[in-house]
Amino acid sequence: MLMPKRTKYRKPHRISYEGHAKGHTKLNMGEYGLQAKTGGYITARQIEAARVAMSRFTKRGGQIYINIFPHLARTMKPLETRQGTGKGDVKEWAAVVKEGTIMFEIADVPEATAREALRLASHKLGVKTKIVVKEESGEANEN
Repeated sequence: MLMPKRTKYRKPHRISYEGHAKGHTKLNMGEYGLQAKTGGYITARQIEAARVAMSRFTKRGGQIYINIFPHLARTMKPLETRQGTGKGDVKEWAAVVKEGTIMFEIADVPEATAREALRLASHKLGVKTKIVVKEESGEANEN
């Protein structure tokens, strides 16, 4: 599962996922991509589940690129714990995804295969998504 090798702080503050993404808004390496229509936190487990779904459907053909990484440590206190004892322990690692971020890209597969693989991956994620296609001029377009 994805997680950072080391971090500066063990328990960081939450990072906002409101607003539009500044980077990863166009397709770079793949011909088809999965773009977030809403913001949210994507856990390392969700990223792995989406990757497995895509690679299984494509029968490990083509190239799959993952553009997000879970840098944010999400914490949680144990159940039935009283307030005032400090911040909880790290429960999971999450990636902050803003609206417009292209999370996954696929290359070197037929269009129908890529669309179905990205559709299967979108069901594993906690944000609304759309499939984008690279045009001849190099721009991303919704289809």
